[in-house]
Amino acid sequence: MFFSFKAEHKILRKFQKMSDKTMPIGIPDTRTSITICGACQHNLKNISLTIPKDRLVVITGPSGSGKSSLAFDTLYAEGQRKYVESLSVYARQFLDMMPKPEVDSISGLCPAISIEQKSISHNPRSTVGTVTEIYDYFRLLFARVGKVYSPETGLCIEPQSAGQMVQRIMALPESEKYVLLAPVVRGEKGEFKSIFSGLKKQGYGKVKIDDTFYDIEELPKLKKNTMHDVSIVIHRFRIPNKEDLEFKDTLMQSVEQALRLGDQYIIVEPLEKKTAPTLHLSGKMSCPVSGFSLPEIEPRLFSFNSPYGACRVCDGLGVLNIFCYENSIEDQNDPDVCYQCHGDRLGKAALCVKIQGAHIAQVGKWPLDQLFSWVQHLEFTIEKDKRVISTPILREIKSRLQFLMDVGLSYLTLSRASSTLSGGETQRIRLASQIGSGLTGVLYVLDEPSIGLHQRDNDRLIRTLHRLRDLGNSVIVVEHDEDTIRQSDHVIDMGPGAGYLGGYLIAQGTPSEIEAHPDSLTGAYLRGEKKIPIPEILRSGHVDKELKIVDAVVNNLKNITVSFPLGKMIGVTGVSGSGKSSLVMDTLCKGIRYLNQKRELKGMCREILGTQFIDKMIEMDQSPIGRTPRSNVATYTGLFTLIRDWFAVLPDSKTRGYTAGRFSFNVPGGRCEHCKGDGVLCIEMHFLPNVYTTCPQCAGQRYNQQTLEVRYKDKNIGDVLKMSVTEALIFFEEIASIHKRLLVIDGVGLGYVQIGQGAPTLSGGEAQRVKLAKELTKRSTGKTLYILDEPTTGLHFNDVCQLLELLHRLADQGNTLIIIEHNLDVLKTLDWIIDVGPEGGKEGGQIVAEGPPEAIGQCPNSYTGAYLAPYFKKN
Repeated sequence: MFFSFKAEHKILRKFQKMSDKTMPIGIPDTRTSITICGACQHNLKNISLTIPKDRLVVITGPSGSGKSSLAFDTLYAEGQRKYVESLSVYARQFLDMMPKPEVDSISGLCPAISIEQKSISHNPRSTVGTVTEIYDYFRLLFARVGKVYSPETGLCIEPQSAGQMVQRIMALPESEKYVLLAPVVRGEKGEFKSIFSGLKKQGYGKVKIDDTFYDIEELPKLKKNTMHDVSIVIHRFRIPNKEDLEFKDTLMQSVEQALRLGDQYIIVEPLEKKTAPTLHLSGKMSCPVSGFSLPEIEPRLFSFNSPYGACRVCDGLGVLNIFCYENSIEDQNDPDVCYQCHGDRLGKAALCVKIQGAHIAQVGKWPLDQLFSWVQHLEFTIEKDKRVISTPILREIKSRLQFLMDVGLSYLTLSRASSTLSGGETQRIRLASQIGSGLTGVLYVLDEPSIGLHQRDNDRLIRTLHRLRDLGNSVIVVEHDEDTIRQSDHVIDMGPGAGYLGGYLIAQGTPSEIEAHPDSLTGAYLRGEKKIPIPEILRSGHVDKELKIVDAVVNNLKNITVSFPLGKMIGVTGVSGSGKSSLVMDTLCKGIRYLNQKRELKGMCREILGTQFIDKMIEMDQSPIGRTPRSNVATYTGLFTLIRDWFAVLPDSKTRGYTAGRFSFNVPGGRCEHCKGDGVLCIEMHFLPNVYTTCPQCAGQRYNQQTLEVRYKDKNIGDVLKMSVTEALIFFEEIASIHKRLLVIDGVGLGYVQIGQGAPTLSGGEAQRVKLAKELTKRSTGKTLYILDEPTTGLHFNDVCQLLELLHRLADQGNTLIIIEHNLDVLKTLDWIIDVGPEGGKEGGQIVAEGPPEAIGQCPNSYTGAYLAPYFKKN
């Protein structure tokens, strides 16, 4: 939101009076409320307020109004500090690296847990199953309940008794000489002097080391760093008449002796190795036909993070090329998939253990709703003698799966890599884990958990938040979703604007009190005084021109054919996991790139038609615009080049001979060399996330003293980088080239961000809007295809209205916009909607409805239509 200079000061004067008043707190009741006095963190204007405990509290307001500064940088940050203060002397040494929030006092603070929209891990070994710990329970279940099946014969393997082993030995051909061995070392490094000394004292005369027999008196010196197999020779024999009872007794004694020495594992092999087979017999697991055997099954056998269980070829990654990991390892045609385990990550032994005919890797690839049904059925099919073991394990698995499904994640699989999850999915996984923990008396701080959710799934999320509250916790949610606001217990409305125009407490109270408040922008939208209008006329687009995907089959898409009319704003929607991203990102976007590279569309669709009608495709997803603090809003949009050029033509610069390069913090010369132009130093915290502290030499200004001496309107370039876009608009009002670029950034709802704000601090939605701003500065051709993935992420009603004006401007120029979106205020303004579903996962992947928004609202089978219909009844 951008204000004129006079309007800005009018607003500041009005709300300054509010912040100057001291709230009549008296003696706060710390049992029932959290009291904040004098919060000034970031743009907060010395606000004081009381937040009720054990309630669902929503903090809302325009983007950049101070919501996160209050929730995360004040409440949660102070809670984290208090926690560290309670730890050991060693831990407390890090307190100086954790800046105290700028707040006079906070009383009644509970232990705080932050659940933000950040990727869980970029580690390729991290999956949904490992993060939620559900996979750990499955490892225990398969170890205790699973049955082993021989990979050679398919027969079920059961532990063998000594008598059963004797029967198998007696069945060997009589013409061969045999030796009975007890393995004491299998695949270990060392010289094993103590083992050989012990065997000698016990009277054993021969051993087999690797493939050679030795007298124990003449043993060679083994190489310490070489892997060896060592077996004791227990008995040499030729099988006599099958009914020789005396031989059977002797053989039984030898077998029992070998089992004791060989840890329940023995080997019978022919000395001359002509036609007789070698028997590998185990008191634990051994196939009676093939001889395939396993040691005792334990949970680590099913861990792809352990050398004991991981596939030896790919080391448990499922792929051979780590850089291609983020591609789907389920694609068996992908040459990077491990040829040994075929993407299952585990060794052959682990995949031989099955429950109801499925091994653990298969179970991990099922959608969570399918997995839940399987677990429910499993409870009644497990043998009675094993139910004592399985019941508590299955109960815990079901509970955790139910939590994940309750927050709209039923389409995920346990094998899904954590690095492929969106910020919203990551946050909801953390939320489900917290509910499963059963903690009470905790302050949970969440950052827009509704992101990425269809309105139907959002209802489930709200029920989950209520459940977390009902456990006896205080839940504070930074949120813009209307339903979440209306179903909360208490609302805190921040504003009135972004950046330095925000930071004021506009109103607080019940949702109905906020709705009635005359100064609340949120209230104006809740009561319908302000609203996003529905266009009276829809665009006709480019007649008879369309993009057409024929027979799409990516992920859960059911061989569908879809047309995208060109020259229109098109929304692709549907419940979570229905196939929206598979259709737009993995088929259309990827397919067009493949066609441009002259590559085949194998595995995606049969063909894509109509690409000759577009001149370029611009994909604006929520991936970061950079990985380091040097990459920021100004550098990405090209704004910083204009600013550096302006500083280079100032009189002081000309006098000193400074060029535009002097004002770059990416190269030596003008930057601070202590922090290399970052303005911050990274401190490794070991047991906590890394902490960034302000560089002591440049005080966060990024530049050396000589560069900072060059000023414009009494501001140096370091000061300029710390300005919000809204502030910079006024500062550079007279410089047309810079002012024009700033207007575009402000227009996408980013007026509150600092122009030098580092890329790592931007959310996915903010990063996407920075990309949109960059594209809006370019000249439009009218034939561009824009792909946007949930551009309203993190936006208030008013910001959505502003963003839609820009998007409609792009479409009015003849361009085509395809938007993956759930926001009903966006969907109702589009020209065309493609509704994918009807459900998520395997029950999705079909086209439920296509057409204008009003027509979708009349479709009886569309969940989206059911939520859209009321908008058109009102109008």
